[in-house]
Amino acid sequence: MTASFRSRRFVLCCSALGGLLLLLTGGFVFRLALGGVPARLSVLLCLAALLLLALALLRREGCGRQILPALLLPIALALFLRVLCLDYSSYDYRDFLSQWAAYFRAHGGFAAIQDPVGNYNAPYLYFMALISYLPFPDLYAIKLFSVLFDVLLAWGGLRLVKVLLPGREAPPLTAFCLLLLLPTVVLNGAFWGQCDSIYGAFVLHALACALDGRPGWSVSLLAAAFSFKLQTVFLIPLWCVLWFAGRVKFRHLCLFFPVYGLTILPAFLLGKPLGDILGVYWGQTYAYTDKLMYNAPSVFALVPYYAQVDVDFWSKVGIAAAFLLVLALLALLFFHRDALSGWNILAAGVVMAIGVPYLLPYMHERYFFLADCLTLAWFCVDKRRFPIFFLTAAASLSSYCVYLRLKYTLVLSFFGQTWVMGAESLLLLSALVLAVWTLAASFAQKKPAL
Repeated sequence: MTASFRSRRFVLCCSALGGLLLLLTGGFVFRLALGGVPARLSVLLCLAALLLLALALLRREGCGRQILPALLLPIALALFLRVLCLDYSSYDYRDFLSQWAAYFRAHGGFAAIQDPVGNYNAPYLYFMALISYLPFPDLYAIKLFSVLFDVLLAWGGLRLVKVLLPGREAPPLTAFCLLLLLPTVVLNGAFWGQCDSIYGAFVLHALACALDGRPGWSVSLLAAAFSFKLQTVFLIPLWCVLWFAGRVKFRHLCLFFPVYGLTILPAFLLGKPLGDILGVYWGQTYAYTDKLMYNAPSVFALVPYYAQVDVDFWSKVGIAAAFLLVLALLALLFFHRDALSGWNILAAGVVMAIGVPYLLPYMHERYFFLADCLTLAWFCVDKRRFPIFFLTAAASLSSYCVYLRLKYTLVLSFFGQTWVMGAESLLLLSALVLAVWTLAASFAQKKPAL
């Protein structure tokens, strides 16, 4: 049996299994609980469009016709898993998102943009206003919007790995498939109804553009990411690295504020006070400050559960520690700026994505979304980085389960003290230490440029 025949048989088997999964997915769509037959048909059409989009993006990135049918299997599996999640209504959806959508519907859609509804920035409110005009269940619309960006996130991961490993086909395709199937990505949008894949997708594409010689697009996409989520700031210092590495010029960095301004301009023109628009992230920052962490596997999870601590003092210590970490990292990379490769820059991004939210106070479990995505991309670029990816993904997934199950996963008890998320914090600390050590060692070893 020739290798060519075995390869064709493998592709055929994968495409056949993918087709069966798609049929099964369609069957589950017609068992959805909300909206009746019209809503189910609309969901089915959206899923078909997402399938075609995924295949078109893979084809655009040079995926050959010989291997493309085999990728139908992981894409179909990703869609199937998301359909299973669509009917779940999370506390966040019931307490916030559904009420925002209802408000927009009751107050004229886009006309309600001017009102103080929702604590998300303007671009997401445009979407909420848009769906208020549709005869379609809000739950499905909100989740499918995030699933759209799950596909774009996977594309961003593919592009990032591809630019670091030019001429290699398997690692970028692996990144695409694994990002679609990463548990925290599946749970974040399709199950939970959150939208972290939006800013995550923009950040991955921004980094890919920076490493691919398109700095203007890079900064513009970074600004778009920031317009959706404040958590983009965890990685914004990386563009300082790109600047002194010569990948981005100062004139490109100056695009950030005009592009961000364009994203909020429609809200201003619709009558929303500028102070409300610009103050939304300030309000988010101080909305949850009574505890040092909110189900996040951060350093503050190492504080015993029942310990009495000065939240104000230790929050300042955490902020200072995160600032010092970024400052030390920038100093290290500036010192080695002439030797910086794409591999080093990605590694620095991983350190920031893990380390900054790990040290900051008031973090939520979802704030390690970028860390999940970047460690996966790093693993696809360099298989030796699997422990960092696994530790990060395991800690992040466990913290998701704490919120979604309303039950702590691993409770540690020693010497009369209890740590409800100590295990997850130690996993993430291990990933951070490994990432820092790997980055520092790469300069000593003179790792070849990528």
